[in-house]
Amino acid sequence: MLCMGRINLPLFLLCAGIALLGTPAVHAQQVGAPSVNAQKPALTVDEIVSRLEERNRERAAALKKFEGKRIYRMGYKGFFGDRHAEMTVSVRYAAPNDREFTVISQSGSKFIIDHIFKRLMDGEKEAADDKNRQRTDLNAKNYEFTMVGLEASEGGPTYVLAVEPKSHNKFLYRGKIWVDAKDFAVTRIEAEPAKSPSFWVKKSEIHHKYEKVDDFWLPAENRTDSTIHLGGHALLSIEYSDYKITEAAPLAPAESMRDDASAGPPRP
Repeated sequence: MLCMGRINLPLFLLCAGIALLGTPAVHAQQVGAPSVNAQKPALTVDEIVSRLEERNRERAAALKKFEGKRIYRMGYKGFFGDRHAEMTVSVRYAAPNDREFTVISQSGSKFIIDHIFKRLMDGEKEAADDKNRQRTDLNAKNYEFTMVGLEASEGGPTYVLAVEPKSHNKFLYRGKIWVDAKDFAVTRIEAEPAKSPSFWVKKSEIHHKYEKVDDFWLPAENRTDSTIHLGGHALLSIEYSDYKITEAAPLAPAESMRDDASAGPPRP
């Protein structure tokens, strides 16, 4: 749930659920991303990743408890017909790994609700396990990073990095991440799964956004768009809202950047 650059809803489980709908699931192709401004970043890739890792650890240690709401939506159209479902859930998080989900309302396909939405929540708990978290955190142990460029955003400049997983763990991904140049937090992910859990999905694209709540970056929106063999298509979306930080330790301000992100190349 914390902004570790982890896509916190494992695509593997979504694809497994799609397979159970009657069509099978994911050999993904690379996801394209919008063009990036060709400015010269002020920091190197290693410096950005080092600060990102450090700030992620600090935020994870400081955030003790929070509450929020999610709306899960899924639509499937394919060879076996159309199915749709929606479920609203309240979430309570307590450090380090306690997540409590309470269903507020649900409608539509019972199969999607039971075999996809609920499995996604169970899978989130699995991904948060200490061993899984170590293998999936966004850091230099799990990923190779390449500089793409510097891009302007409403909140200020962001570094854009290409990420390539070092293993085929089902919770990893390849694509691009956007890192806030002040807070060193991931604000956006455009990616595809690192590992294909099934032969049958032709393409799957993951779009993930974060928002700043007090001092913390938490998920704001997740969209997974899958094209399936036999002409099928599945779209899963999760909207996150009504965040309330109920317990947190003071978080030190981010270390000042060596140079402003728009100032040009690093000093010798």
